[in-house]
Amino acid sequence: VQLQASGGGLVQPGGSLRLACTFSGFTTNYYMIGWFRQAPGKEREGVSILSRWEGRTTYADCVKGRFTISRDNAKSTLYLQMNDLKPEDTAVYYCGARDNRLIMSAALSAAQYNYWGQGTQVTVSS
Repeated sequence: VQLQASGGGLVQPGGSLRLACTFSGFTTNYYMIGWFRQAPGKEREGVSILSRWEGRTTYADCVKGRFTISRDNAKSTLYLQMNDLKPEDTAVYYCGARDNRLIMSAALSAAQYNYWGQGTQVTVSS
């Protein structure tokens, strides 16, 4: 499985960005894929996850109502639309995946994922 993230940048508070993750190599539809972030000195945390076979999504509480995860299967691309960005959203954002099922209550744990793309920096600052 290969993942490649893009779309980061510098944005002012209240602004928007859309991240994209192109993926390939899954041999099953029972995979989970999503977005994680890691700020300096902090552990990697789950932001939003999508389960392929269920079509279900989950979000970290701190981004609910502001971020939206979606996918375009024809383009093998996962997106994260980020609106109303705040300085505390500043981090390196990673696309992560696992090629088997996981209960949604555990889906935001980075330790559960074994495939990672390179990160893309998101900086929210005035």
